[in-house]
Amino acid sequence: MDKPVFSLDFEKPLRELEMRLSELLALSGEQKLDVNDEIAAIERKIEATKREIYLNLTPWQRVQLARHPKRPYALDYVERIFQDFQELHGDRCFGDDQALIGGTAFFNDRAVMLIAQQKGRDTRENLKRNFGMPHPEGYRKALRLMKTAEKFKIPVISLIDTKAAYAGVGSEERHVSEAIGRNLREMAGLRVPIVAIILGEGGSGGALGVGVGNRLLCLEHAYYSVIPPEGCAAILWRDRAFAPEAAAALKLGARELLEQGVADEVIDEPLGGAHLDPDATAESLRRSLRHHLNELMALDTHDLLEQRYKKYREIGSFEERKVAQVAEAVVEEQPQQAEAGR
Repeated sequence: MDKPVFSLDFEKPLRELEMRLSELLALSGEQKLDVNDEIAAIERKIEATKREIYLNLTPWQRVQLARHPKRPYALDYVERIFQDFQELHGDRCFGDDQALIGGTAFFNDRAVMLIAQQKGRDTRENLKRNFGMPHPEGYRKALRLMKTAEKFKIPVISLIDTKAAYAGVGSEERHVSEAIGRNLREMAGLRVPIVAIILGEGGSGGALGVGVGNRLLCLEHAYYSVIPPEGCAAILWRDRAFAPEAAAALKLGARELLEQGVADEVIDEPLGGAHLDPDATAESLRRSLRHHLNELMALDTHDLLEQRYKKYREIGSFEERKVAQVAEAVVEEQPQQAEAGR
């Protein structure tokens, strides 16, 4: 018997139509009935429903797609896009964190250093990967590998997919905030190209700790935020049930990140999400990565560092201009109001 298809709440109308189509096809085969017109009608309805649902997703629905249990994870893309991946282990300080993996590989015949956050597919693997939430030794391992890449002058590719860094007692005892902060500083000055790619979740400092780079690419249904929506809702509304409102307020979607200048490109996914066609998604990602890496490899070290610096200095600058414009308007209105008061 086939396993039931995992379905998100907003996908239920589509699943009901697909079930009706399966029943009709089975009936047609068993009883030799001519139901071609009914099948064609349902197929048209399925396509229309797909477009209606997936082309009008709310920010919270996009977050749910980013967390879809069938969504491709980092190693799925490594297998499809890169060649001869050789995983390297350990931070040379405490241990080896399997939530954050890394090593050398080839991309289009060019040596690269891969850094990747990896989730698990089942309970056993999730325990091994700590549900994709790295410990401080994961960030220290990533920094060790990035420094190795700098030594051998090879670019760094960072694949990001985490809800957050792990905030347990052991993680705090081993100074996870210091490890992330050190990575931010060191990545800002790393003398090789860095391309960061948000595959699914990009939550909090857990994502940013390996996310400072010359280019930031986002898959269409990925998100990147200072805090996950549930955490934001718990702080602002004192209730995680307000996560959909928090997701809208955070402006965390890929298209919004592009508009704000945080992301440099949004990589399209198949209608319905990357899990429906991992190969097509990987091919789109490969083309985008090749384009951006070729551009960065053509820059000398000075221009590479200057471009990275300017990218982060300019994020949020439009807000400063907006605040300045409001302040000027207030200053102009005050004398007019005072004159009217006389």
